Amino acid sequence: MIEESGRRRGLPVRRLVQLYTGLTLYGVSMGLMLRAELGLEPWSVLNQGISRHTGLSIGTVTIVSGALILLLWIPLRQRPGLGTVSNVVILGLVMDATLAWTPELHSLGARIPLLAGAVLLNGAATGLYISADYGPGPRDGLMTGLHLRTGRPVRLVRTCIEVTVLAAGFLLGGSVGAGTVVYALAIGPLAQFFLGRFAIKDRPGKPSPVVARGGASPEHAILPE
Repeated sequence: MIEESGRRRGLPVRRLVQLYTGLTLYGVSMGLMLRAELGLEPWSVLNQGISRHTGLSIGTVTIVSGALILLLWIPLRQRPGLGTVSNVVILGLVMDATLAWTPELHSLGARIPLLAGAVLLNGAATGLYISADYGPGPRDGLMTGLHLRTGRPVRLVRTCIEVTVLAAGFLLGGSVGAGTVVYALAIGPLAQFFLGRFAIKDRPGKPSPVVARGGASPEHAILPE
């Protein structure tokens, strides 16, 4: 009984460690994908396009766009959590730091493994921060909010959002390429795998968040950003 009580007291610490480790690694993975120069995931394509037109760093644009997306939560009646606010700030800061600390690569033989490692790291980071269950990121919250208000399937809502974002980013000059396709195909299975690995099972009365699957509630139908 004492051992079980001790485990439960330690859960908030573990959750916080998972949250901030996951968000930090997520930002690193975004920076590494950019360094690979083989194509980015949809939201980074948009942020890179905006960055090229404004002169702001892509990390700064990521922070500003995340904050603006949170404003869209108001009419959708979504409530941000600690993870939501942390997501907005940390991803952009870590992304810029990663770009500052890693050199540009010109060899395709180095860029391809870098892309593969970045996508794998992104999947692991997604499993870590979502399993912490401190609230979805701003883009995931937008997706679930639209799902709840429109009644449309989560996957349809997410697809529409990301196709729109990708098209806008491409028109603004964001990088679309093989990496974009690799990310789209790999991130779902990777996130599902790592969510299972990092799930916190000892939280009484609180199920661990999962990637959308049959029977899951909309609130837990969170796909990685």
